[in-house]
Amino acid sequence: MNKFSLCYISFFFLFFFMLINFFMSIYFIMNQMVMFLEWEIISLNSMNLVMSILLDSISLMFMMFVFLISSSVIMYSKSYMGSELNLNRFIILVLLFVFSMILLIISPNIISIILGWDGLGLVSYCLVIYYQNMKSYNAGMLTVLSNRVGDVMILMVIAWMMNYGSWNYIFYVDFMSNDWSMKIISFMIILAAMTKSAQIPFSSWLPAAMAAPTPVSALVHSSTLVTAGVYLLIRFNNLLMDTLFIKMLMLLSGLTMFMAGICANYEYDLKKIIALSTLSQLGLMMSILSMGYCELAYFHLLTHAMFKALLFMCAGKLIHLMNDNQDIRLMGGLSLYIPLTSLCLNISNLALCGIPFLAGFYSKDLILEVVSMSNLNILVFNLYYISTGLTMFYTIRLLMYLMVNDYNLLSIYNLFEEDYIMLKSMFILLFMSLISGSFLSWMIFSYPYMIYLPFNLKMMVIYVSLLGLLMGNLVSNTNIYSLNKFFLFYKLSSFLTLMWFMPMLSTFGLNYYFLKFGQKLLKNIDMGWSELYSGQGMFKIIKYYSLINYIYQMNNFKIYLYSFVLWMMIYIFMILLM
Repeated sequence: MNKFSLCYISFFFLFFFMLINFFMSIYFIMNQMVMFLEWEIISLNSMNLVMSILLDSISLMFMMFVFLISSSVIMYSKSYMGSELNLNRFIILVLLFVFSMILLIISPNIISIILGWDGLGLVSYCLVIYYQNMKSYNAGMLTVLSNRVGDVMILMVIAWMMNYGSWNYIFYVDFMSNDWSMKIISFMIILAAMTKSAQIPFSSWLPAAMAAPTPVSALVHSSTLVTAGVYLLIRFNNLLMDTLFIKMLMLLSGLTMFMAGICANYEYDLKKIIALSTLSQLGLMMSILSMGYCELAYFHLLTHAMFKALLFMCAGKLIHLMNDNQDIRLMGGLSLYIPLTSLCLNISNLALCGIPFLAGFYSKDLILEVVSMSNLNILVFNLYYISTGLTMFYTIRLLMYLMVNDYNLLSIYNLFEEDYIMLKSMFILLFMSLISGSFLSWMIFSYPYMIYLPFNLKMMVIYVSLLGLLMGNLVSNTNIYSLNKFFLFYKLSSFLTLMWFMPMLSTFGLNYYFLKFGQKLLKNIDMGWSELYSGQGMFKIIKYYSLINYIYQMNNFKIYLYSFVLWMMIYIFMILLM
């Protein structure tokens, strides 16, 4: 099969399924339907092996977004990965990835969830190490081992759910919440979701996973891998409310949001800036979810998927044009040369900031107003608003570097926009980034919310956004060293730059003491005492005795007589004793 024909087949297949899911989700919402399908695979005596599928408005709408983004990404890959010899292998990996995510979305059963969950982990590893070099391998190992913690938690949930006689958690999530074993299950579910959605302390794998090809980043970091944890918590939401673990999750996700916002301001790698903004938005979803507003988290998850996929696609195109260079300091003045890509980039960036009437505004503004209306402490309130300001901060900084500053890469350059396959796939998502916020708010929230706030609290979002805009403009004209003037000393600055030292702590920091202990064990036991008392020691003793034996056997008459006398004396001595 021609490598391009598989791209077209996959695109039309996924786009067709997207349309089916779109109409079905509207039908299900209008009629308030939920469809639960069970397919009996095998029945043996009293044991049934069934595959169950849950179709409701949440799963159908999510599938629609996954299909739309993956179809655009595959179309985009046709051009982006055009020079790749094994394009078919890449497309098949992406399709496997999408299939795993769909399996996760439609599962009301923890067994089929782990199939999708593990499938995501395995295929993401294959995609992260796609460009086979040392950096990719390291990033792949960090990704897969971080996610492995979550996989183990899900396996333990399967074991604990044996108490209830069924793995269809959807039936008893509502009324078993006071059961003590359900509390243990809820803790494991939260931990699993934290690994997949990269909350502190598992955050370091998400920027590392940028070693994957850019189309993969667009798919993975918008609607699939990182949102799996959020989706799992949406499904288990009733079980988790009012537990200690969900309050801890709220604090950790708020800190994740804050940490990612600060680090993005220090970062110069284009893809890593976008990855850190994904991390920030995941923190926002998780924290609003931990307050009990799962509909809001779901709403933000879907709107965010659109503009984030578009943002990654624009970044991929820029990296292509820049001779595979990702440093934003070398870019600049792009709006003059590639206006359409710049349009997509700016709109997706502004949607991320929550500029009114773009996709991100509807979800982000609603979340912040609900937070303002809730009965929260000052720490969480500040984390929300400072993180919103930081989002504006790094977005404006990025736009200044890319659009306003001078082009810094080569003296002779050719920026062109004739790649219409990439542009078409980007325009699909551009259209959705403009309208998805409003149309989702009409579909998900069937009744209007009454949010009643004082004027200054209502305007708080605008205040922090304007402050972020001002700071972003200021900092884009400086460099990282003059940024230290804000933070006074170098150590704090390096702490903030390096994601609160999380990449070091979760790689070398995690195994430093074990490796050191192993080294001491090797030195003192394996090559020390155990050698002295086993291999080497025995060898020395036997060698020493064999030397004595050898001297005996040299037919020396004196020694023979001496030994004879010695033996006789021992013999007489023994007889006397007896």
